[in-house]
Amino acid sequence: MFRVNHKLLVPVAPAGERKSHLIAAPAVLFAVLLLSACTESPQKQASAPPPPAVTVAKPVKRVVVDEDEYVGRFVAVDSVEIRARVSGYLDRIDFTDGQMVKQGDLLFTIDKRPFQTTLDQAKANLAQARANLAFAEADLARGAQLVRERTITEQTFDQRTQTKRVAEASVQAQEAAVRQASLDLEFTELRAPVAGRIGDRRVSPGNLVTGGTAGNTTLLATIVSTDPMRFEFTFDEASYLRYERLARGGREMTSRDSSVVVALKLLDEQDFRHQGRMDFVDNVIDRSSGTIRGRAVFSNPDGVFTPGMFGRIRVPGSHAYTALLVPDAAIGTEQTRKYVLAVDSDNVVRMKYVTLGQSFNNLRVIKTGVQEDDRVIVNGLMRARPNQKVNPQNQTPPAPIPGSPQAKADSSASQAKTD
Repeated sequence: MFRVNHKLLVPVAPAGERKSHLIAAPAVLFAVLLLSACTESPQKQASAPPPPAVTVAKPVKRVVVDEDEYVGRFVAVDSVEIRARVSGYLDRIDFTDGQMVKQGDLLFTIDKRPFQTTLDQAKANLAQARANLAFAEADLARGAQLVRERTITEQTFDQRTQTKRVAEASVQAQEAAVRQASLDLEFTELRAPVAGRIGDRRVSPGNLVTGGTAGNTTLLATIVSTDPMRFEFTFDEASYLRYERLARGGREMTSRDSSVVVALKLLDEQDFRHQGRMDFVDNVIDRSSGTIRGRAVFSNPDGVFTPGMFGRIRVPGSHAYTALLVPDAAIGTEQTRKYVLAVDSDNVVRMKYVTLGQSFNNLRVIKTGVQEDDRVIVNGLMRARPNQKVNPQNQTPPAPIPGSPQAKADSSASQAKTD
């Protein structure tokens, strides 16, 4: 069938066929557009970005010593409670609370008058006893002549001899009483038994002070020494065994002869700046905690260390050995594992899992995982991806830490070359 048009003679399909053509028209149009796109000339692809620049460095090779850290407290070498040896009323206080005192400084004075009276009485009794002794000696001397002349009996002479001996014993007793009264009078002045810092007064003048050797004596004050100062800490049984094993190799970690040097830092300090020496390790391990007590001695000329103060102590835990170190910033974390990114000979990033050791001045000891010739990325880790190329740039290795085992080894080597 044909439809009449003024310009064209267009064949007209039946109604059913027109419907199917309308359905297929969008598909045909999409195919035409796709073919047109494929026949167009391809656009010029954008050029790939250059490899990211990173900074690499070889692991630092140094002589190090592993160190263990423990928390402990300072204790005074000498700590004394000031208590009176005699009872009486407190008369005077001769110090200021919290001041530094020297050994022998006068601290408290108890009323001396009763004790002075007792001493005077003892001296009088001694004089009387000596007078009785002198009479008894003279009487005995006369009796010796009379008994030879048979003027007095032997019994009378023996009585005079006994009287002399009693008089001698009385003199000795009175002399002891005088010495005791003198000591009591001396004990009314309480002096500092050690040098150090004294605490506050516990009793004011005018109060009755109970003295003596009984347990209910009055506490007047306390004195603690300040220089040197001891630092006590505890370490576990496994560490003690490790130290003993190392001691067999020639280094005494648990030395009791002040030969092991240790370092300490306070709670508000960043580094271990205080040097001391080990001077004591206990002879038993505590059954309840499984730890053993150690002690070090530190000088305290400025009085910063105070008994009871907390601190952290660093103790040598190994012999000196050569280790590889990388900056802490170069170490990444993947869940529980640590890794570093290294660049191979083709400048491709490789991930290497490592076992970490201790840190020394922002450098971390790598026990396993890297080699001496590895190029480790130390800067630009966020731009690097494993198995991708990078543009590595070398970094200058850091200088040895002054006073470290490596610095001492370098100094010895240079001295040997000079000689």
